[in-house]
Amino acid sequence: MRRRAFLVFSLAALTVAPALVAQDTRPGIAVLPFENGGSYGQDKENFEALQKGIPGMMISELGQNPAARVVDRDNIAALLGEQDLGKDGRVDAATAAKVGKLVGARYMVTGTFVDMYGHFRTDARIIDVETGEILKTVKSEGKREDLFKLIQGLSEKLMAETKLPPLSPEISRAVKARNVPTEALTFYSKALLYQDRGDKGKAAEFFRKAIETFPNYAEAQEGLKKVGGA
Repeated sequence: MRRRAFLVFSLAALTVAPALVAQDTRPGIAVLPFENGGSYGQDKENFEALQKGIPGMMISELGQNPAARVVDRDNIAALLGEQDLGKDGRVDAATAAKVGKLVGARYMVTGTFVDMYGHFRTDARIIDVETGEILKTVKSEGKREDLFKLIQGLSEKLMAETKLPPLSPEISRAVKARNVPTEALTFYSKALLYQDRGDKGKAAEFFRKAIETFPNYAEAQEGLKKVGGA
């Protein structure tokens, strides 16, 4: 039954994606969950949550560029769940390219992170969906307390490598002025983790904690609405 449901889902995606691309000629970008490359100094669940939270925030940052069409995180999560992929946090370039074709993306982004007792590093790989080739690897490194700024820096590098035009001065100023505290980002990441597990109650709890920590957290506010907590 599950296989049949997946086939129906995949065929629908293959049918709809080209139509969407035909209507929107902007290059599509999708971000897959990041892999924990071997981190120390935090609870295991925090690291598991960041596998969801880092790409979740990257999608928001990439979406600030009007020249890009960013694939919604929930669509990617649903597709990975249907295909039973990425259970161990690993998706190779060939699989990423297949997923990219299903969602109509031009580029797929995969990555890893390592937190060594507060020293944080993220690496992202840009994959050409048509060829399955890894075009470029970019990285961002610094203190864990500056995690949001590290994600912003990584997103900026990805925009440059996918040949997207730079942000307008107005948008750039607004983006740089924003700084989500690491504690709020951790709560947000845990909310996504529980959301993907189907536990809407726990997801809503952590979305609320993220908002309490950072009241202007738009992504957490939107997440809370999705799980029926607002």
